Amino acid sequence: MSFSLKGKIPRAPEQAPLIQGQGFLRAIARFLVRSSSWRLVGEFPNIPKFVSIAAPHSSNWDGIFGISAAYVMGIRATWMGKSSLFKGGLASVMRGLGGIATDRSNPNGAVGQMADLMRESERLWLFIAPEGTRKPVKKWRTGFWHIADQAQVPLLLIYIDFPARCIRIGEVFHTTGDKDRDLAELFERFRHVRGKNGKSALPGFTS
Repeated sequence: MSFSLKGKIPRAPEQAPLIQGQGFLRAIARFLVRSSSWRLVGEFPNIPKFVSIAAPHSSNWDGIFGISAAYVMGIRATWMGKSSLFKGGLASVMRGLGGIATDRSNPNGAVGQMADLMRESERLWLFIAPEGTRKPVKKWRTGFWHIADQAQVPLLLIYIDFPARCIRIGEVFHTTGDKDRDLAELFERFRHVRGKNGKSALPGFTS
């Protein structure tokens, strides 16, 4: 990683899933990271598999910077997308960017599909915005919890602080099998984080 990035992003740990090739996209990502006012703070855990929740997702820019930072680090960041995004010539682009089309015909649904993939993969870092949208929501979508719990992999908490233009890599959280208890704990940990226009990461919580 070039020192011209001035410590805006950390180095990838040894067990991270890595991008193969894509030098042109990585060069674009390096330019975007260097030009951006955003920074990525903290260190990714040196583990081969996890489900990461990043909140609050309140702007296109936090997503653009997050994906660009992953490319600069050489990390393959996996994300889930509707099957309609993976049709025609767009399919190879989406897959190249780390996207996985959810298969609604899977008897276990998208959650079961991803849990199976997580179990079968040697290395897989899955990133999810629990709100599912940039708009304010009354509750999180809890598919991330079910995937992690079924696959028996940890959650990595990522805090998106829009006012400070900072994405902070937080702690590893292990599910207990008790969804309500785990979500209450997760909500408490995200309570202090604010997105664009004061958006809270905590469903139902207002400034």
